[in-house]
Amino acid sequence: MEFEDFASSSGGTSDSEFFVEDINDEELCDYSGKLSKLQSRKETSTAYWKDELGMAEIVSYKGKSWRSTGIVRDGKIYYSIEETLFMAEIGALCLLRDDYCLSLEDIYKMVSQGKFGCCWEFFEVYRHLKLLGYIVGRHAVPWTLRRLTKNESELIEATEGVNVKSDREHEDTSTVIEMFEGMQIDEVKPVFDVYPPNSNFKKSSPGTPSFVLCFTSNLPPSKQEISNLERRCNGIPLKFCNIEHGRVSFFSFKTVELPLLP
Repeated sequence: MEFEDFASSSGGTSDSEFFVEDINDEELCDYSGKLSKLQSRKETSTAYWKDELGMAEIVSYKGKSWRSTGIVRDGKIYYSIEETLFMAEIGALCLLRDDYCLSLEDIYKMVSQGKFGCCWEFFEVYRHLKLLGYIVGRHAVPWTLRRLTKNESELIEATEGVNVKSDREHEDTSTVIEMFEGMQIDEVKPVFDVYPPNSNFKKSSPGTPSFVLCFTSNLPPSKQEISNLERRCNGIPLKFCNIEHGRVSFFSFKTVELPLLP
């Protein structure tokens, strides 16, 4: 078993575009995963929470964080609950529900309920990886359903906002809901696809994840569970996650062969 403690090994820093442009030194989190200080921003996006989807629909885009956050469906960008809370925590998102701006406490309560395919432990890990600069998406949920043409990609990159109308996708809403509700909290299964920091990341061509993150309970997964997960993830490296007293730890397994006894 290969053990990795991202909190101590990385020092909580990153050279990703997201950090350089969107977060200053006072907004980094401590090793427990809690934000040490939140600050207001000049550029704040606006979203409406959709209970029927379990996601937030972005209606006003500011900054560049949308490039590596949220999925695109039918010309709109949607944030999962963990993405929504993270963006609200760093002051980059105002979440509305019934024309009322939800407070952080309101969104914390939504996450703590364990609904929408997410629980507090999932969010802690998501936030931990994002603050380290990683690009994180829910496992097997496509960022977008259509590959943009070169001209469309250049048009989007040349604008300060995002012209999501160029991404003409038509997916039934129920499919999106099934994808997000399919992430069961109590199972040992893939949860997040994790990509390395990359300022040139594109949702239309994200490439292969650096690793797939799976959650475990206090007990390590069995050999059969690991084997099944490896087949399911088509050879993409797996990492497992455990949270204890707010500390996030990551580990992976390698094949070990014992010598034959005489």
